[in-house]
Amino acid sequence: MENNLTSKQITANYKEFLYPSVITYYDEPLALASGKGNYVYDAEGNEYLDFFGGILTVSLGHCNETITNKTIEQLKKLQHVSTLYPTSPAGELAAKLAQITPGRIKKSFFTSSGTEADETAILTAQRHTGAQEIIALRHCYSGRSVLAMNITAHASWRISKTLVPGIHHAVAPYCYRCPFHLKYPSCDIACAQDMEELIKTQTCGSVAAFIAEPILGVGGFITPPKEYFKVAVDIVRKYGGLFISDEVQTGWGRTGNKWFGIEQYGVEPDIMTSAKGMANGLPIGWTAATPEVADNIKGLTICTFGGNPVSTATALAVIEYIEQEKLLNNAAVVGDYLKQHLMGLYEKYPIIGEVRGMGLMQGIELVTDRQSKTPNVAAVLKIFEETKKDRLLIGKGGLYGNVIRITPPLNITKADVDVMIKKLDKAFSSVK
Repeated sequence: MENNLTSKQITANYKEFLYPSVITYYDEPLALASGKGNYVYDAEGNEYLDFFGGILTVSLGHCNETITNKTIEQLKKLQHVSTLYPTSPAGELAAKLAQITPGRIKKSFFTSSGTEADETAILTAQRHTGAQEIIALRHCYSGRSVLAMNITAHASWRISKTLVPGIHHAVAPYCYRCPFHLKYPSCDIACAQDMEELIKTQTCGSVAAFIAEPILGVGGFITPPKEYFKVAVDIVRKYGGLFISDEVQTGWGRTGNKWFGIEQYGVEPDIMTSAKGMANGLPIGWTAATPEVADNIKGLTICTFGGNPVSTATALAVIEYIEQEKLLNNAAVVGDYLKQHLMGLYEKYPIIGEVRGMGLMQGIELVTDRQSKTPNVAAVLKIFEETKKDRLLIGKGGLYGNVIRITPPLNITKADVDVMIKKLDKAFSSVK
């Protein structure tokens, strides 16, 4: 049956029947009804250029025919059996992942979300090391379970009042707002060096793991200096800890030329997690580890929807499509083109404090002025309403809510970027 609800009716259902904590963008929420390629359409048929992709999730465009056909093919064959029964899609995907992951990462555990993936990674590290304490980064985001909220370092996202002990937050490699008031590169990567002080003063002297996003997503695309992870991870390993690379947002070529964000830093993780763009919008979560680390998870465990044949078949199709279309390279080339144009906006508008990111993961931090760096939340809200009017979808984030996030599909073109920049420029010009 065709759904003919209007945008107002769809929004009314949300307001009446969903938890009020399910947030939506814009003064008047935008109800979407369909999508194709780089565009989505509201219930009235209005077209919007999507440069946020469902929070970096629709990695190859909406309703990509190649991917969708693979999904339908699997739906007609086998939809679900649980992890109690091996299936070809799950096994093939795990084998392919072992080929493309960095270092000695080999064994996979599939779940349904990034939250579950991070929880599995924490459990894996604790079982392997015998230690319990976890180090995360300030400004990080790990999900919506009680444990994930405790790892998350944004007060507004920590709606759980239950405190989980043994979690410590290191200073973030946030050069634009350096907590030590230093300048890179003369700072000698003080944020990473401080990891040792944290371990010596806030832990019992041994840690299970350091979990970090190569680029902090919800944190506002905070992009660490190239030396950061080498220094920080070496210190963590010195005290017995493992390194968990949280690739929920940075995975699958998003940062350009590499499959995973951590590869940009030349550090091999012990455990990796991902979700979001892995299956172009289908629910999937993934934790992977080196054999000796993964083999420490013994005893009974299942994940009812983990390794679902439809999700894993789709994820494999996504990887193959990225390879065939050479999208790792496209993310780098078009990402550079995008950043050049964003820097053009930086030169034009003083309210832009910094443009940062890698590949097709670019952030624009807005301030009242560049000297004080006071977060300019009002400007972000204004730009959001203006881009909505001009039929452009973008994202936002940052601890202060003052960072615009730009994350188009990996198969975006320079021509698409030109259209987006024109609309964004127009929105910036409206801010007084």
